[in-house]
Amino acid sequence: MNIQLVDLKRRYLSLKTEIDSGIKRIIDNTSFIKGEDVALFENEFAAYCGKKYGIGCANGTVALHLALLALGIGKGDEVITVPNTFIATSESVSYVGGKVKFVDIDEKAMLMDLDKLEKAITPRTKAVIPVHLYGQMVDMKHLMEIAEKHNLKIIEDCAQCHGAEQNGRKAPYHDIGTFSMFPAKIMGAFGDAGVIVADTKGYAEKMKMLTDHGRLDKYNSAFEGYNYRLDTLQAAILRPQLKKLDEWVARRRHLAKLYNGLLNGIVETPFELSGNKHAYYMYVIKTKKRDELMKKLKEFGISTGVHYPIPLHLQPAYAYLKLKEGSFPVAEKCAKEIVSLPLFPEMSEEEVKYVAECVRNSL
Repeated sequence: MNIQLVDLKRRYLSLKTEIDSGIKRIIDNTSFIKGEDVALFENEFAAYCGKKYGIGCANGTVALHLALLALGIGKGDEVITVPNTFIATSESVSYVGGKVKFVDIDEKAMLMDLDKLEKAITPRTKAVIPVHLYGQMVDMKHLMEIAEKHNLKIIEDCAQCHGAEQNGRKAPYHDIGTFSMFPAKIMGAFGDAGVIVADTKGYAEKMKMLTDHGRLDKYNSAFEGYNYRLDTLQAAILRPQLKKLDEWVARRRHLAKLYNGLLNGIVETPFELSGNKHAYYMYVIKTKKRDELMKKLKEFGISTGVHYPIPLHLQPAYAYLKLKEGSFPVAEKCAKEIVSLPLFPEMSEEEVKYVAECVRNSL
């Protein structure tokens, strides 16, 4: 049996009629840029998240860039995030001239340690980017209390938590959340795409204009912006997926629960924070025999991944911060033990049982 970590072909086939119809519609009407499907997707996705505004954009990285610009983060401003994320989170801070500052994570959920966050805040700190990793949200009520106390802006990195909830509220919990629609995400484009949702009109209007050269109309710009637009084809591909999102998340949770029961006592299974509805973008276990396990699972025809193998502060891109091994011991320890097992809505229970059996036989 061969099982991929994420099976994009099966996802496409489950929505083939709707996606093919959407693509054909865009080709037939040639509305490739700023077509009707973009505004429809923006409005539909914002409504799904319980937000007033949606801003489609080119990818999840520029979504973060736009949010930072809208909030006025600039040269010398300190922005705090975590080292166990993809570099897009931190490099967006550098785009606006900000200073990246990392804080460690908690070992159970592998999310930002909010006690360590508060200790890391300085007079130069202007914003915090909590990363809702693997499909699970940071404790936003606590984070918002800290942010209010220290007058910090919040941008929720929701790249991995489409459909996740906390205390009955969909992500993002606060004002602004940025999403990646990279193909392998819970909702995925056929290429790069992203979207931002927000409640504050001024922020939304600024971000929308920034995606399209700061234009007031076709040949009149209020300020210099960017070419960060969402292609109409991608919006048409994403719209039918949004209708399936709750169903997909429910299926992911069902399969994760099955994994939990089968792997209990064999490896450390994912920890779900109280009040959270984990969307399980990735099903991430921990074992001290990670590399050995991955090698054996490959022999069984099972694809796995590590998200992420090298914490950001130990990568060459951030050598200038002069942070060494031991700077963030929890993130470093987790990076050596985590492994992502296959999990996607089209996966069968038999496949989950096969993976779990192979894990047991490999350890």
